[in-house]
Amino acid sequence: MSQDKLNGKIIAVLATDGFEQSELEKPVEALRQAGAKVVIVSPKDGAIQGWEHHDKGREVAVDQVLAGAKADDFDGLVLPGGVINPDALRLEPQAIEFIRGFATAGKPIAAICHGPWTLINAKAVEGRRMTSWPSLQADLENAGAEWVDEEVVVDRGLVTSRNPDDLPAFCARMIEEFAEGPHRG
Repeated sequence: MSQDKLNGKIIAVLATDGFEQSELEKPVEALRQAGAKVVIVSPKDGAIQGWEHHDKGREVAVDQVLAGAKADDFDGLVLPGGVINPDALRLEPQAIEFIRGFATAGKPIAAICHGPWTLINAKAVEGRRMTSWPSLQADLENAGAEWVDEEVVVDRGLVTSRNPDDLPAFCARMIEEFAEGPHRG
């Protein structure tokens, strides 16, 4: 992968306590290796607590509090999974507005595992082909998405994957879409 494919791009990673460790750390590492500036955005300041499946993981420092973040300031958005993280974020009106800002502008969004849950609340899944952790299938279909069981799915700048095993494919396609930029229509 090109070391400078994302030079000049600023990517937001929206997360809060309860994110799946690898689903935040691996994309962040891949984005930085591709030259992007990565900003961890969260409703809370300080640090957020990760999880490794059912066990407490490591904390990650928050770079920017959500209250001061605008989609206009970023070139793309990553939504890591974990059950607790997206479930908490979808109850945060500012988080939903932040996500909706990316979707409305056609900016690329990469969501893995339970991450697509927040896209439902942001009204960003209708008519989209996507995947997720299997338990979200009915939720996504009820919101108008076409759900498929594939390693990685790309639909007009929206990159989705099912679980941590899909991270290599997810990260590769995420970088391609972020390099391509906004999608209209």
